[in-house]
Amino acid sequence: MTMAKRVPDRIALLAKLGYEVKKQWRTDAANKYGAKRVGNHASKKEHYRAEELKIMERAGLISDLREQVPFTLIPAQYIECDTTPNRKPIRSCLEKSCKYIADFIYVDNATWQTVVEDTKGVRTKEYIIKRKLMLWVHGIRIREV
Repeated sequence: MTMAKRVPDRIALLAKLGYEVKKQWRTDAANKYGAKRVGNHASKKEHYRAEELKIMERAGLISDLREQVPFTLIPAQYIECDTTPNRKPIRSCLEKSCKYIADFIYVDNATWQTVVEDTKGVRTKEYIIKRKLMLWVHGIRIREV
């Protein structure tokens, strides 16, 4: 039995016994694939890869290491719904933009190519679509680790 199922049962039991139970909100959202956040990273695997890349950067194998870089895959869609008294259009957002956030971007000093890297434990359908859109829109192949 997982922790998420046990907590509501305990709360219900305490309420039945007459205790005043306040709802507690979790500050860290539980990942449905079981990954645990480490520092600013989404998983242990991503954290260890970040440490490895920092060592590689200090050794001079890579350069210009950046983390959590966003790419816009599909821009936001707007509609003009009205105008102000100054005749400036008022826009309303129909659809938000679709973005892919790369875990790491760096320059490989051996080939002088920019590498976009993502650490993956589980390849979700959403990720696969975004990977294909990155290739189609930006011409960038994502290196999976």
